Amino acid sequence: MHRRLATGLAGSAFALVTVVGVATAAEAAPADKPQVLSSWTQTTASSYNLWAAARSNQSAWSAYGFDWSTDYCSTSPDNPFGFPFSMSCARHDFGYRNYKAAGTFSANKSRLDSAFYEDLKRVCNNYSGATKTSCNSTAWTYYQAVRAFG
Repeated sequence: MHRRLATGLAGSAFALVTVVGVATAAEAAPADKPQVLSSWTQTTASSYNLWAAARSNQSAWSAYGFDWSTDYCSTSPDNPFGFPFSMSCARHDFGYRNYKAAGTFSANKSRLDSAFYEDLKRVCNNYSGATKTSCNSTAWTYYQAVRAFG
């Protein structure tokens, strides 16, 4: 009887170790996380579009453990003078938060800020004349703020 109990306990312990080991491996971020993060934080419109698509389907990327949180444009207006800058700010937050978590923020900050500025300018391209000029001026101000204080 003791032998059967010991064998049963040993088998249960092995099963528990196996399950815990698998759970830990499944929770680990995929090896290509740095490459995916980089592809979503470039200055191009295609990079922005990749990030926006992933943002709208975050559960598909849950294994990567990305930080999707945002305060949008922080203490600045999200839509200054009616210009919709909030998504540009959200992508900027995404880059900052995830590169800080990876410990590689300082090596990427300049590119993240440049990507932010390009995103803002793409918003401004939807306008013309004095409105576009005003939008671009506001975009420049936001860019200078993140360069200096971000």
